[in-house]
Order: sequence, then structure tokens, then C-alpha cells
Amino acid sequence: MIFNHNRHKSFHNRHKSKKVVSIVHSIVSIVVRKNHASPPRPGGYREMWRIAAPLILSMGAFTIMQFCDRVMLSRYNSVSIQAAIPAGVLAHTLICLFQAIAGYSGTFTAHYFGAKRPDQCVHSTVQGLWLALAAYPLILLLLPVGVWILSISDHAPGVFAEELSYFRILMVTGIVVPLNAAVGGYFIGTGRTRINLLASVIGCLLNIGLNAVMIFGLLGFPEMGIRGAAYATALSSLVTFIIQMILFLRAGAVRNYVSAKNDPAARRAHAAWRIWRPDLPLLKRILRFGTPSGIQLFMDLGSFTLFIMLTGRMGDVEQAASNIAFSINHLAFAPLLGFGMAASTVVGQHQGARNTPAAERAGGTALRMGLIYMTLIGITFIFFPREYFVLFNPRDATFTPEELLGIGRQMLIMATVWGFFDSISLILCGALKGAGDTRFVMIYMGIGGWLFFVPGSLALVWLGYGILALWYWLALYVCLFAIGVWVRWHRGHWKHIRLIHHDPPPFSG
Repeated sequence: MIFNHNRHKSFHNRHKSKKVVSIVHSIVSIVVRKNHASPPRPGGYREMWRIAAPLILSMGAFTIMQFCDRVMLSRYNSVSIQAAIPAGVLAHTLICLFQAIAGYSGTFTAHYFGAKRPDQCVHSTVQGLWLALAAYPLILLLLPVGVWILSISDHAPGVFAEELSYFRILMVTGIVVPLNAAVGGYFIGTGRTRINLLASVIGCLLNIGLNAVMIFGLLGFPEMGIRGAAYATALSSLVTFIIQMILFLRAGAVRNYVSAKNDPAARRAHAAWRIWRPDLPLLKRILRFGTPSGIQLFMDLGSFTLFIMLTGRMGDVEQAASNIAFSINHLAFAPLLGFGMAASTVVGQHQGARNTPAAERAGGTALRMGLIYMTLIGITFIFFPREYFVLFNPRDATFTPEELLGIGRQMLIMATVWGFFDSISLILCGALKGAGDTRFVMIYMGIGGWLFFVPGSLALVWLGYGILALWYWLALYVCLFAIGVWVRWHRGHWKHIRLIHHDPPPFSG
């Protein structure tokens, strides 16, 4: 009797154990199916955030680097901070055309990645590197042009001398900018943006350290002031390129390309060489779509550079407030570039895969994410302007902090307002470029920037209006430009553009 009772109890316990195991197994199966059987919705938040987060952090690291650069220069002396922004913006303006063209190879990479053609992803990047190298003589030829522009800006003699030093160093070392854009475009286009983040963080940390020792002359370095800041920028950019190039090679890009060609072992060495040769048909196609993108960026930055030059005629406190406010606004602007790059990449991948609804969804997703970010950063601009401006207060300034803040507070309010419209412009322009609609963006920028914004700015200066009037005019232009970009995106002309040939052509290398 006792034996039968124990047998029954043992059977009951085993049954309960099996039931518990079955329940646990069911729960685990549901979780696994939820996590692995449900991939991110194409063009949705999970997919966009996976691409965008490292890019935003990369741009954030770059922003912090520039922020520290400007803070150190402002603490060095007031002349350096007045010179750094005009000269730096001018150098970037003259280089950006080549940066955008070489970097547009990354858009081709995104399309080929979506089309599941990894061989062409690698080959597109190599063509971007060739375009970057070809740009260097042209960058050097633009150096006298930039010197002439600075000379007619009518800045104070001390500021002009510092501008020349900063500008010349950035231009001579400018080849690194398009090289970084080309090799970085491979990792962005294939969605491996964590590599961009790694290289950017290392480069930015190096830049901050070099800025401290080279500007102020620490650790045995000579005190170089603004020249030290320029050298630090050049060296850190070179390190960033070297890291990305090494990872590009070690990531198996060349090996994957050779394997994808299914070459016999005896021909693999030859195939590995062919990948590095210029491909004229592909180069022409990158130039066809990338040149309008570069011209648009050049005109955009060119109009903004002219605006910066005009503010240099306004007086010490006005120029300092404007330059500092732009430096603060860069905190918002640079991460928005990350959203724009992510939109360009994801839209390009889905267009390459011929999934236009997902591409359209991706553009809207990136825009909503960017607007949320701008809301958060705008709150700090409105409620904490003093905390921002205190960081930049020059030690040898001829004006008081209150005078600086009085103008700067209004500038940050305007920067908050136009920041929402700037989010639309940056993100949807990135999405349009990712789809190949670069010609519209170029033409629209030319009309808006150089037939509306620039003439209006010149007229305001000629009529004797002050710095705040110029800022209000800039805000109006940003808002109107954003409306046009939004309309273009929603009309959907970009949906019918075919950036790549989907029938694999014979390798032309």
C-alpha cells in the first residue's frame, strides 16, 4: 500500500516537472520566435536606428571635438576664435565638392548592397578612392582662390593673419577629407556604421588631446595657437582614414570580391589586382549622380560662408556672438547630418532592392526621429543660453559677458526655430540623394541659396541692418528651403530613378 502510494506520488511529481518544463519551453519558443522570426520592419524605427545610432554618435564625437577646439581657441585669445570659424568654413566649402563626389560612391554601395551584389559594393568604393586622389591637385589650385576671398572680407589685420595660417594648413592637408568620405562610404552603404563610429571616436579623442598640447604648448610641444589647432585636425583626420582603410582591407572586402567572382585559384591574384583599377563606366555614373550632389553642397556651404564673412564686418561683440552661436548650433546640426546619412543609406538600400514603399517609410522614419532630437536640443538652447556662452567667454575680450549674452540669447532662439526646418532639409535631402534625385537638390539649392538668400543678405548689409537682421533672414531662408524639399519628397519623383543597373553587367575592370 505504501509502495503504491509512493509510486503514485513519484509519477505525479514527474508529471508536474514535465508540465513545468513544457511551459518554460513554450515561453522560450515564443521569445525566440519574437526576436528572431520577426526581423525589423523595412524602413521602420529598428532598422533606421541600427544604421543611424553609430552615425549620430560619430557626428556627435565630431561635434564635441570641434566644440572643444573652439573652446580652447577662445580661451587662447579672442582673435583665434574669430579667425577659426570663417577660415574653417571656407576651407570646408572649397573641399566639400570633392568630398561629396568621392563619398557618393557610398550611395552606389548602398544600392548594390540592397541588390545583393557585394562585388560591386567593393568596386564602387575603390572608384571613390580614385576620385578622391584625382581631386588633390584641384584642391591645391583652389588655395589662392581662398586666400583672395579672405583678403576681400575686410576683417581686422590680426584676424586676417590668423585666418590665413589656419586656412592654408587645412587646404594643404585637405586630401584626407575626400579619402575619408570614400572609404567611410563603404561601411555606411553596407550598414556597418559601427566601424565609422570606432574610427571617428579614436580620431576625435586624438584631436582633442593634440589641440591641448599644440595650441597651448604642453608636453614639450611649441605653443602654436591656431596653427596647432589646424595641425591637430589634419593629423586626427589622417588617423581616422588609416583606421578605416585598414578595416576595409581586413574586413575581407577584397577576399569577398574575389570569391564572389568564383575565379579559379590560378586567376585570383589577377582578379585581386583588377579590383584596384579604374572602371570608366562606373566612374562616369558616380560622377553623373555625385557631381550634382557635390555642387549642391558647395553652393550651400558657399552661401553660408559668405554669410559668415558678412558677419565679420559687424563689430567685435556681434562677430563673436555670431561665431559662438554658430558653434553652439553645431551641436544640433552635426547629429542631424547623422540622421541624413542614415536616411540616404537606408533609402538607397531599399531602392537597390526595388522596395520603394520601404524606402519611402525610411525617409519618414528618419525625419520623425530627427524632429524628436531637435526638440530636446532646442529646449536646452532656450532655457540654458548662459551656460553655453560661458564656455566660450574669451579671456581678453573687449566686451562683457552680458553684452555677448544679450545678442547670443536671441540667436539661439532663432537657431531653435530654424532647427526644426533644418531637420526637414537635412534629412529629406539625404533621402533624396540616396534615391539618386541629386539634380533637383542642386537646382533648388542654386535658386534658393544664390538667387534669394545671398542677394538678400548683401542687401541687408548695404542698407545698414545689424547682425540680428541677418540672422532673421537666414531663419526665413531655412524655413522656405525646407518646405520645397518636403514637397519634392512627397511628390515622389525620386521613386522612378534607377541609380544602378540591376542586370549584372560583365566586370569592366
